Amino acid sequence: MDELDDLDHRILTALRARGADPRVARAVRALSRAGEHGALWLAAGALGAAADRPRRAAWLRAAALTAGAHAVSSGVKRVVRRPRPTRVEPLVPTLGRHSFPSSHATSAAAAAVAYGTLGAYAVAPLAAAMCLSRLVAGVHHPSDVAAGAALGALTARLGARWMREGHRRG
Repeated sequence: MDELDDLDHRILTALRARGADPRVARAVRALSRAGEHGALWLAAGALGAAADRPRRAAWLRAAALTAGAHAVSSGVKRVVRRPRPTRVEPLVPTLGRHSFPSSHATSAAAAAVAYGTLGAYAVAPLAAAMCLSRLVAGVHHPSDVAAGAALGALTARLGARWMREGHRRG
């Protein structure tokens, strides 16, 4: 386990150094705020539902999957209780003390998968930026982000059938 911790720390330190650029730091802070409680992704789902009336139910179900993934991540975080990184100075404040899994990464990956199913392919690069931003911000270990992204993608994939049913009914 020490090898994983060492690798986590080396990757985190290298990426956190990118935050020294003020432009990068501004972008990371903006992504951090937008991603709190999955707000960016829920807003995207609401926008999709408003703009795509024929598939409104599917968009709302995709947003619900994204919210559900975020909630699962929060629950796992309370069980695992891994502390946030301490050997780097964070760029942003955090709402909680626990790090595993990254809830920002969980909701971002869930949104990328769920909204991608509806053709919103532009969400995936923004979701990837959100995941990377958690490392540049210095508030998560890389394994926290990887686990969060996997949890979010899995949650959205498991709900894909339910989403498709919403499209047929919507």
